[in-house]
Amino acid sequence: MLALCAFYIVVSTAQAQSVQASAAQSADLPDAPSVTAAPKSEPVPSGPSVVIDTTMGRLTCKTFDRQAPNAVANFIGLAEGTKDWTVNATHARQHGKRFYDGLTFHRVIPGFMIQGGDPVGDGTGDPGYYFADEITPELAFSVAGRLAMANSGPNTNGSQFFITEAPFAELNGKYTIFGQCDMHSTLLAASIARVSRDASDKPLTPVVISRVTIVRDGQPMPPAPAPPTVPTTTSTSPQ
Repeated sequence: MLALCAFYIVVSTAQAQSVQASAAQSADLPDAPSVTAAPKSEPVPSGPSVVIDTTMGRLTCKTFDRQAPNAVANFIGLAEGTKDWTVNATHARQHGKRFYDGLTFHRVIPGFMIQGGDPVGDGTGDPGYYFADEITPELAFSVAGRLAMANSGPNTNGSQFFITEAPFAELNGKYTIFGQCDMHSTLLAASIARVSRDASDKPLTPVVISRVTIVRDGQPMPPAPAPPTVPTTTSTSPQ
């Protein structure tokens, strides 16, 4: 084994002065580009929980009522029947009627998301009104399980929503995120996304939203739904 040696470096007076001058000059410079600020923590959803019971199981998401108050209030109002809406075909005004119960997930795409909340069932339905986007840089599609409003362009939010299966940066700045689903729900969304579907990504066997329950802090969760019916699945590869 080689012996370790200690090395002593003698710095001349001129060299020392040069080093001191360089140090003083460096002290006047800003931090090096490699020094970055600590990343900001993501907002914690503080609003009521949305419990979506379906024919394939239960989806549970906590809402961002501070970042997207209008979207959260709209969803809750439609779910509980406290917000009026109109029937697409007849324009008949509905008062005190729950909106989401009995609707389906009409569009499912493996590796991407599941979409529901359309009373027509083909992506063209709405509650008879639109409301503005609530897009904030605090929230991005950087994690799976985002609950967001679907739309047909800026400020065309209504009743349709989607739940992501994976991070999807291409959605940032285009859709209002108003909730975050738990891990179990994200896995269930992935299972729903893989049912047999047609060329329009509509499930061949409807995945029905049997009931939506809003659970506020301090309230108990609703009773567990009946065992789910699992439609025939296809390959896990996106079509």
